[in-house]
Order: sequence, then structure tokens, then C-alpha cells
Amino acid sequence: MTNPPAAPAAGHPTYREAIRAAIRDALDADDRVFLMGEDVGRYGGCFGVSLGLLEEYGPDRIRDTPLSESAFVGAGIGAALAGMRPIVEIMTVNFSLLSLDQILNNAATFSYMSGGQLSVPLVIRMTTGAGRQLAAQHSHSLEGWYAHIPGIRVLAPATVTDARRMLAPALADPDPVLIFEHGTLYNVAGSDDLDEVDIDSAAVRRDGDDVTLIGYGGTLGVALAAAETLAGQGISAEVLDLRVLRPLDEDAIVGSVRRTHRAVVVDEGWRSGSLAAEIAARITERVFYELDAPVERVCAAEVPMPYAGHLEQAALPGPDDVVAAARRAVG
Repeated sequence: MTNPPAAPAAGHPTYREAIRAAIRDALDADDRVFLMGEDVGRYGGCFGVSLGLLEEYGPDRIRDTPLSESAFVGAGIGAALAGMRPIVEIMTVNFSLLSLDQILNNAATFSYMSGGQLSVPLVIRMTTGAGRQLAAQHSHSLEGWYAHIPGIRVLAPATVTDARRMLAPALADPDPVLIFEHGTLYNVAGSDDLDEVDIDSAAVRRDGDDVTLIGYGGTLGVALAAAETLAGQGISAEVLDLRVLRPLDEDAIVGSVRRTHRAVVVDEGWRSGSLAAEIAARITERVFYELDAPVERVCAAEVPMPYAGHLEQAALPGPDDVVAAARRAVG
């Protein structure tokens, strides 16, 4: 099961507030930046991220759009080609499939097809993941599909600092950047370290010697909880936060596995054809002879995400599943 959202701590911003602050920083820093999407204006965003921004910046820079993902993502691509710096919000990753043609066939390809004469400096934000009883059409984790596509960068901030600090380098990137925000993280509070962050590398969130737990976004908390349980059982687990799903920081993955000789990948996507499968393959390609056990994968059950709370939790990768996989790897 996933970790329940933590109550905001005094003096610490929530993940939602961190994203809002990042958007405000971007709007202040560059007149070409604007936010566009369904209900981002008067309603404040379906998850409350853009609450109050319409009153601060007006309708030219906080733009409500019709329910037409293909149309407003396409408009964002056009604006980026014309020199603007749009931030496009799509409510959930499930709905983003309606704009897949714009993302895959247009945004991701223009630079290649124009021989570098055209760039699409577009940022697309969307919610991903389950754990809130929003049923199958609002709860899937399809970021692994987007990590399949060349020509775009795919980010998955798991911490408040990354939620706050990834947007600026994403807007500075000349190519399209997709940011996946896990829905269970919005109410999580944490410190904002005020440091600049890159959008290239993974990060070790906990040191360990016996096994590497690899997570990202909403599964980072699952991996950290599992590592804590494993520590009580005498197993030292290193937790690696991928942060960037495309391009993968392969050296960080391989470096951690070289230290621990065992790996468990925690992925809320479906197991078949998953991002976890890609990571397991790369580990096998580069450090097969340094492995002391097969790479384990802990993924979501291969069913449409259930609405019923107990079934939803049963379908999701949880700390107990990760602990069991790590114990199998350690032997």
C-alpha cells in the first residue's frame, strides 16, 4: 500500500505549494511564461496547484481552456515554436492520451525533422498514479510510456525540493519536458532546500550496502518505508530516486548495483513492458556478472485500477511487497 499523505508541517511547504511557488517564480522571471489548461484559472486547478494565480497574473497568463487536450497541447506547441514558454497542465495522465498525437508526432519530432531549426521549449505537467480512489480512468501510471519516446525529457519529482526546483531548468530546456506529479504527494510537506537542482541525474536518498531499492515519484516513499523495515531486520538497503525517467541516469543505477550487487525496482506501472523492465534489462546488460541475485520487480497488478479502497491498495506496490522482494534477493 502507498503511504498516506502527511499533514502539512508548520513552516514547511507542501508539494502542491512548492509547485505553485515554482510557477509563480517562472511567471515573475519571464514574461513569455504562461499557464494553460482545464480549470487552472477560476477553479485554481483540479488539484489546487494554481489556486490564486489568476487573481495575481490575469487571464492572459493563466488561461482556462476547453476540455480538449489535443487542442490545448497543440496550442502550447505552437506558442513554444513562436517563442513563448508555455506551461500546459493536463489533469491526469489518463487524459493525456487524448493529446498523444501532439506530444509524440509533433512536440517530440519537430527538432529532428527540421534538422535542429525548430525547437519546442514546452513544459507539460500532469498528475499520475493511484491511491485516492479515483478509479481506473484517473489513476494509472503511464509515465513509462512517455519515457519510451525520444525527443522529450520526462521528470518525476518525488520531493518538495524537486517539485519546487525542477520547473526552472525544465523551462530552460529547448526541447519538450513532461513533469509527472504523483497525486498522493500534493499534501506532503517537506523542506525546500533552496538549492538549484538538475534535471539529468538520479539521487541516492538513503545509503545502504546489501540491496538497491530503485523508485521514483510516488514509489520513492514506498522504497524508503521498505528500507526502514529492512534495517530492523538487519538488511541495509540503498534507496535510489530516479528523478529523471528519460534520459535515465544509467550510471547512477549501475553504480549503486555495483555497490550492493542486488536490485529491486519499484514501479507503479504495469509489469509487462514497464519502465521497471527497461531498468532491469540495463542492469543485466551492464553489470550482469556483478549481480548476486536476479533483479526483482515490484509493480502494480495488471488490472485496471480498482475504485474500491481495499482493492486499490491490493493492486499497488507496497512496502511489504518491496521487503519481500529484497529478502528474496538477499537470500
